Amino acid sequence: MKKLSLKKMDWYLFSILILAAFLYGWGIWDAGSANSYYTAAITSMVQSWHNFWYGAFDPAGFITVDKPPVALWFMAISAKIFGVHGWSIVLPSVLAGIGSVALLYKLITPKFGPWAGRLAALVMTLTPTVVANSRTNNMDAILVFFLLLAVYTLTRAVAKKRFWLVLIAFALIGISFNIKMLQAFMILPAMLVFYWVAIKLPWKKKVLWLLAAMASLGIFTVAYPASVDSVSTSSRPYIGSSQTNSLMELAFGYNGTQRLLGQTSGTGGTFAGMGKSSKKTGGNGGPGGTKPTGTKSTTKNTTTGTTGTNTGNTPPGGTTGTKGTAPTGQAPTGSKTGAPTGTKPSGSKNGAPTGTKPSGKMGNPGKGGKGGMAGGGNSAFAIGSAGPFRLFQSDLGSQIGWFLPFAVLGIGAGWWAFRKKGGKWYSISDEQSDVLLWAGWFVPVYGFFSVASFFHPYYTIMLAPAIAALTAIGAVAVAKMVKEGGLKQGLIAKSLLAITIVGTTALQAYYAWSYYPVAGIIIILLGLAVAALWFFNKIVATKLKIALSIIVVSLLSGFWALTPTLSHTSAAIPNANPSLLSSKGSSDMGGSVDSALLSYTEKHQGSAKYLFATTDSNSASGYIIKSKKAVMAIGGYNGTDPTMTLAQFKKLVKSGQLRYFVIGNTKASTGDISKILTWVKKNGTKVSYSSSSSSSSSQSTGMQMGGMGGQSGNSTLYDLSSAAS
Repeated sequence: MKKLSLKKMDWYLFSILILAAFLYGWGIWDAGSANSYYTAAITSMVQSWHNFWYGAFDPAGFITVDKPPVALWFMAISAKIFGVHGWSIVLPSVLAGIGSVALLYKLITPKFGPWAGRLAALVMTLTPTVVANSRTNNMDAILVFFLLLAVYTLTRAVAKKRFWLVLIAFALIGISFNIKMLQAFMILPAMLVFYWVAIKLPWKKKVLWLLAAMASLGIFTVAYPASVDSVSTSSRPYIGSSQTNSLMELAFGYNGTQRLLGQTSGTGGTFAGMGKSSKKTGGNGGPGGTKPTGTKSTTKNTTTGTTGTNTGNTPPGGTTGTKGTAPTGQAPTGSKTGAPTGTKPSGSKNGAPTGTKPSGKMGNPGKGGKGGMAGGGNSAFAIGSAGPFRLFQSDLGSQIGWFLPFAVLGIGAGWWAFRKKGGKWYSISDEQSDVLLWAGWFVPVYGFFSVASFFHPYYTIMLAPAIAALTAIGAVAVAKMVKEGGLKQGLIAKSLLAITIVGTTALQAYYAWSYYPVAGIIIILLGLAVAALWFFNKIVATKLKIALSIIVVSLLSGFWALTPTLSHTSAAIPNANPSLLSSKGSSDMGGSVDSALLSYTEKHQGSAKYLFATTDSNSASGYIIKSKKAVMAIGGYNGTDPTMTLAQFKKLVKSGQLRYFVIGNTKASTGDISKILTWVKKNGTKVSYSSSSSSSSSQSTGMQMGGMGGQSGNSTLYDLSSAAS
């Protein structure tokens, strides 16, 4: 029995899965805090079922993170089993990435054969943004796995005509909604079209099944948000990044229209740097393109530290390319280099400093470096210029665009090669229905990223399954046309393939040019050579030509995909590019801890519920991770959430639940938050504490919380105990 199983095992797939496991999992022991915003939540979620259920950011359950907690549940379970470590919180994403590769193989093989399935799995594995996403504790790798699981379940439902599988398939989209909200619905058009075209049922039964599927989708979509929103606000955390303390509002506001329009949460403005190419943002690591101009610090005993405040113009996440640099490009003061003194994020073995000087190591494009972060993907805001070819530009293309020409080929060649010969024009073959499925996934997602104003480059992992699937379909379609189409059609097919190979290698050379111009030239020459081989049937065997073509178009993508693995990077803003090779370890936007401040507040906390309060989540995350205690992020992620009124804050202080408050640059504060900060300054007592050097503190600069969403200026610790009397 065992021998029979071994014979049936696809050893090519097994090898690809081993490669995926290596790319996604190697070096995650250096993950540090990864995205400390979510790691803080995981630290809190393992402490109580209440925090686990709601996805509470802090151990006291004051506020949640800016997404539903389904993906975080998996991470929290892993952390509960293995302890809260960088590798344990990243492990679910690693497994999800490997699972996605396997699912894609299972989706492509039945209609297009095992070699198509293997090719799709390989392309998915070697897509740089897939590697980067699968190495961090962001939600995207887990989201893609669930979406692929939904599509796989639907294909089984269609093949077997099973009603219950149809219900499960659309229920999985509802569950996916509770991972990253409306982003999950981007593939709904593909699933609906595929279901309607592919399933062989009488039209009345088809309609009834579809209506039931929509009911299943609706139930699993709203069940969790409705249950949360129905609970009294006094009995649950505030919904982070919402303006009305509602999960449904969060879905359609901050995680909905604001993603398309680029608006900030609670400010009405737009995110700094959004919609701009990295080439226009300056070469010093700051999205705004302003060179850091910090001053040298001369004091070691200080009343203030460097934490500043969030500008309110920052979406969730951090950046590996702008460590210690605020979204506007203004550098924090307090260091010789113009950025806060570098420290490892809490819990990181080799964690890259969040406040190091932007350089070619992470912030600049390495060898290229002309006018900005060439090669793309270095900045959280580097999303290129909106338009139909945005995904071909280096900012996004260097993360997702390596096989885009093959995806386009797959749509056209796949539809033509697998048509029903001699049938009605509207007759659709089983293979064509799959082409519709993947084109239906590709086109709407491509369209969104072409026009949207608020997203990070790593979100483009949403396109990876469709690109991989269409690449494989295009390859087998061309092979079919060559084999069965006669001299004329065979010549057309070879010409299309040759053009696609040359176009793909030229595009890849463009992405690599800023780093390795010689490699770019070589890959173009190799592309031309391999393309030419397709017109010499008797000289080179077809299988060898196929192998050479795959190797040539995968070389640079594979190298790019390898960079996060070799550098042991598990970043808050995942990206892949050669500049990572100059710096090992995790890079995060808010994981730093001033050990002197932490020691002082822990020593004097007394019976207070909160260690201290501060303006935003990234300024609090490192302290939650380090101390396992409650730190109140009064304004949520952006520092703009209306979590409480001044009267409620005064009551909190008077009751003795809160004694300390850390204030930095309050530029972004508005409404009640601004009133609270004004009151704290007026009624609190400034505290002097000594900032000392440690592996988790900022030397001589107090509290360092630079980077996206974190604070970046001078901060002051206030004692509110006198105001409580």
